[in-house]
Amino acid sequence: MIAKIKDFLGFDIKEAKYKLSHDPMFGMISDANKPDKWVFSTCGYCGVGCGLYIGVKDGKAVSTKGNPAHGVNMGTLCPKGLSEHQMINSKDRIITPLIKKDGKLEAASWDETFTKVSSEFKRIAKTHGEKAVAVIGTGQLLTEEFYTLGKFVQLGLKTNNFDGNTTLCMASAVMGYKQSLGSDGPVSSYEDFQHADTIFLIGANIADNHPIITLHINKNPNKKVIVIDPRASKTSQMADVFVPIKPRTDLALYNGLAYIVMEQGWEDEGYIKANTNGYKELKKHLQDYPPQEVANITGIDVKTLYELAREFVSSDAVISAWTMGVNQSFMGTDTVSAIINLHLLTGHIGREGTGPFSITGQCNAMGTRETGFTSSLPGYRGFGDEQALKEYASIVNVPEEIVPTSRGYKYAEIIDAIDRGEIKALWITATNPLVSFVNQEKLRKTLAKLDLLVVQDAFFGDTAQIADVVFAAATWGEKEGVYTNSERRCNRVNKAVEPQGDSKSDFDIILEFSKYFEGVNEMLFPSWTKPGDAFDEWKKVSKGQLCDYSGIDYELLESENGVQWPCNEANPKGTKRLYSPDMAFRTKDKKANLICADWFPMAESQTPEFPVILNTGRTVEQWHTRTKTRSIDILNDLAPEAWVDVNPKDAQKLKVKSGDRMALSSVRGRIEDVIVRVTGSVREGNVFVPFHFNEQLINTLTNESFCPKSGEPNFKQTAIQLHSSEVPEGLTIKETEISGEIEHLKTTYEGIKTSVAFKTKEKSRVDG
Repeated sequence: MIAKIKDFLGFDIKEAKYKLSHDPMFGMISDANKPDKWVFSTCGYCGVGCGLYIGVKDGKAVSTKGNPAHGVNMGTLCPKGLSEHQMINSKDRIITPLIKKDGKLEAASWDETFTKVSSEFKRIAKTHGEKAVAVIGTGQLLTEEFYTLGKFVQLGLKTNNFDGNTTLCMASAVMGYKQSLGSDGPVSSYEDFQHADTIFLIGANIADNHPIITLHINKNPNKKVIVIDPRASKTSQMADVFVPIKPRTDLALYNGLAYIVMEQGWEDEGYIKANTNGYKELKKHLQDYPPQEVANITGIDVKTLYELAREFVSSDAVISAWTMGVNQSFMGTDTVSAIINLHLLTGHIGREGTGPFSITGQCNAMGTRETGFTSSLPGYRGFGDEQALKEYASIVNVPEEIVPTSRGYKYAEIIDAIDRGEIKALWITATNPLVSFVNQEKLRKTLAKLDLLVVQDAFFGDTAQIADVVFAAATWGEKEGVYTNSERRCNRVNKAVEPQGDSKSDFDIILEFSKYFEGVNEMLFPSWTKPGDAFDEWKKVSKGQLCDYSGIDYELLESENGVQWPCNEANPKGTKRLYSPDMAFRTKDKKANLICADWFPMAESQTPEFPVILNTGRTVEQWHTRTKTRSIDILNDLAPEAWVDVNPKDAQKLKVKSGDRMALSSVRGRIEDVIVRVTGSVREGNVFVPFHFNEQLINTLTNESFCPKSGEPNFKQTAIQLHSSEVPEGLTIKETEISGEIEHLKTTYEGIKTSVAFKTKEKSRVDG
């Protein structure tokens, strides 16, 4: 009782609880979190790739500290990284396999789950064909696990209906790099931010989503930062110039900037002639994008357009970085290529401080792009390339006839094929589409049509809860391998603690599951017992390719704090940037392609009934669908629920203030009870809502519009209505306003020559 009184009065300073003592690696540290050992590793959240140490005490992870020697983060971590050890011990962990019996998931043995799933896969394949089984992967597994999973799915299960949730974030960057430069692969390094004269950030709120990258930008005392975004995000506050572009007009902007560069004769003719194809065709194409027309489309005045174009040619080193604001678009692939066009026209590529640079979303989205068998054969080998097929089959000693010759369905196409009854079984690994995918009502009805839904995850998220079978997976800190970050840096990930309960690493799950299919394990994984076996094969598969890992081993990754590919005999410590003067582009003639791409009005335009444009995105405190972060108190306290950013003028019309609650609706559904935040960061007629929260499931509203080349959803622009208790009918647009806007869009649309790729959507699919 006395202790409670002292605590209540504030006299108890809890000396024992908060006592500090010296740690030989990190100095003074809380005794409660002072580990017995520190384990070298890499963060498992976003694609920045921060080096860190996991503190282990009595067999449990008790602390996370940034690695001071790691060049990516220099000892710093964001709030998620600092609390990452808590995720391992989450109350939401799945610690045993589960099978649904009488409508309820119950604990089962591994043999029971593997037997059930393998029997169902075999039955479905026999009855409906092997491609009636589909798999959706992730960007969260280790590279060794991606490679093993892809090999098993494509060569063992013999289905090419295999894609990943990386299609929801990075597919447009992948396809843009491919059609422009001949191969996927981010061009630049974080170090280039420190050497650039001008830094363009396009649709990239890195201050929230990749905060450690801001350290590299801020190490450059002479840079000029230009942020192009419809929303005045946290990143815009660090800009020298903020350009508030109209939503989904960035492709028109970059076409317009390229027009000005050519009009003024500012292009680098020598570089263009030596290194590119398509200059004349592009110049003719861009006649549809004169400055005044682009100003009308983008809302950026003509003077500013010329100033932006001048920045590209007056600086010695220009780097452009983008994230989901560019990628998540029905024009995403072509927008990426339009950005690359400007770099090719001005020669700002392959040199220090330059390059078109996509910032990756998930910790190992790069790993799945390189090894994962989804958008290409392993090692960036193209589907349909007979020589590449023979080469891969020879390296891994499998029959050529079992190697796929074409890409299967992309993520959204898999969902549509389930809806049609074509796909009967779906295996989902480490992703949670019941929060992350578009048009949630349709998705849930579609998944209910499956004969079998298998979810492989470490956390009991929304999708796991509706599964027929759950494979209990280990998580970060409980397994080993490598991740590759946004700048192509392969980083070591070490096992710090044992997997909880009866869970297994994803590598072990796939390896053991393959034994339930006759002859598959022996053919695909001969004598494999550990992730290093997969990594050794991957090194052979990647040798001689752009993503060459042949010179990398686990010891080198620890001694060098990560290595950027290509790494081989010629580049034993890795390569900082691609397409330097001695590195050709990956096209047949070794020249980059200048791409003619057209802008189109928004896929879903505003109407009097739905007059507001919804933008979705992330916040620094939470991670994707919160399967990893919702049980971490400090993160949940910082961002416990979704909110809607509303412009002050719209708030006045709706008679709401910050802290009030409102509903949002679209033609697809409605969500209730979203807290209001009145802010000038969004323009009038636009709102922003983070997508992390299943309680306020914003993807109930988002539309089904996808880039025809990448398959990436257009998450960013959905026409919605806002409903407050004071003005339940919501906002309205005057008929004269919307009819005028429609007429303007029609005029603009007719003035732009129609893209063949858009007219014949299926024919324009870029296999890859």
